[in-house]
Amino acid sequence: MIAGLDIKEIVELALLLIATGALSGFLAGVFGIGGGAILVPVFYECFRIAGVPLEVRMPLCIGTSLAVIIPTSIRSFQAHYKRGAVDMSILRVWWLPIVIGVVAGSVIARYAPEKLFKIVFVCVAYSASARLIFAREGWKFGDDLPKGPLMRVYGFCVGILSTLMGIGGGLFSNLLMTFYGRPIHQAVATSSALAVLISIPGALGYIYAGWPAAATYPAVAALQIPFALGYVSLIGAVLVMPMSLVTAPLGVRAAHAMSKRTLEVAFGCYLFIVGSRFVMSLVGGQ
Repeated sequence: MIAGLDIKEIVELALLLIATGALSGFLAGVFGIGGGAILVPVFYECFRIAGVPLEVRMPLCIGTSLAVIIPTSIRSFQAHYKRGAVDMSILRVWWLPIVIGVVAGSVIARYAPEKLFKIVFVCVAYSASARLIFAREGWKFGDDLPKGPLMRVYGFCVGILSTLMGIGGGLFSNLLMTFYGRPIHQAVATSSALAVLISIPGALGYIYAGWPAAATYPAVAALQIPFALGYVSLIGAVLVMPMSLVTAPLGVRAAHAMSKRTLEVAFGCYLFIVGSRFVMSLVGGQ
């Protein structure tokens, strides 16, 4: 027995996390999403099996997801940047509001109830799912992104919601950019850069937010050093990161080589399913 699990359970969890890393890395390249929408639900089930208390399970999932996104998003951004697809003017406007939003989200994470993280995940997952599945060309806010304060408000919202949901911001920025008429490939590429801005300070914020958790739950091995730093599971990150790095460039190739409609619908269905999983969790208290 290790951390309350037998060897068979540990092997099953390890294989599941490795497979998840491969899928999240690929989707990071295809959608510019950082992979967090894949990682958080899988981490949730893994930490449930590992006996992590409900009160800290969701923030541990989110913090670990943000840590995994760091190398994946950097790799994805480099690949898109080489193709000249990243809109650097958006990054220059958004970087500061996004960082401020990440800091605000990290502070909220330290004091917020566990249900808040699930509610944010469900709301965003359902919204993005509807946009991906039922997207129409006529669904637009305008012909181009706004200038001035509204653009900075968008950046702040991307930062804070991404930090509370454990994603790299690609879901929000993709939606915004396509609603304002930007090409989907440019939206994906620029979102990969935003994931770098969000994941690094976001992971550090969750280490800070979760630092008291180890002392609060001394019997839970998954929350103790060297298994975790605050709300970042080092075991989960180590198992997921390598495969995500390998598959991220493959996702970038797919994004630039094929029509995205089928993948959009599939990913939209996935978001609806995992959103529904957290709805059941909220209702059942599991």
